[in-house]
Amino acid sequence: MESFDVLNEYGEFTGKIATREECHKKGYWHRAVYAFIIDDKKNILLQKRSENKKLWPNMWDVTVGGHVISGEFGRQALIRETKEELGIEIADDDIKYLVCSTSINKQGNIINKHYNECYLITKNIDISDIVLQKEEVSEIKYFSKEELIKRIENNYEGLTQKTGPWNFLKVIIEKYKM
Repeated sequence: MESFDVLNEYGEFTGKIATREECHKKGYWHRAVYAFIIDDKKNILLQKRSENKKLWPNMWDVTVGGHVISGEFGRQALIRETKEELGIEIADDDIKYLVCSTSINKQGNIINKHYNECYLITKNIDISDIVLQKEEVSEIKYFSKEELIKRIENNYEGLTQKTGPWNFLKVIIEKYKM
């Protein structure tokens, strides 16, 4: 059972630890990480969430993401999640920290309050080398920047409704002149 460090509304550690279920039921603030993997042709690798996911099943999502387990650093969580979800080994040197943000998503009886760390990984990944964690991910695919911008501007067509990461992706595309 995963346990997370509980944060206050300012992102400070409270000294409390709670399970995923407690955090989502009671709306406790906790930490999460996500990253976009972009190859040298400027294509963005995304994952399609499993049909069994409680939030946004069968929707395209960031390349990799997940919660930060109690006692973990964000970068450690990102390396772990990348191995778990995609079977890909990444090193600390592959990761570039971009920004931190907050998000609140409420769906049904889930109240998900995150302090999110956003990262960029510029790396060529051969899709045939990926081993999906079927409970989490049903598919993986490279998207062109044009296709993703079109989807974002078309009310996040086929994408999760986590607007923060998609808006950051637009900035990444513009900043890196993709």
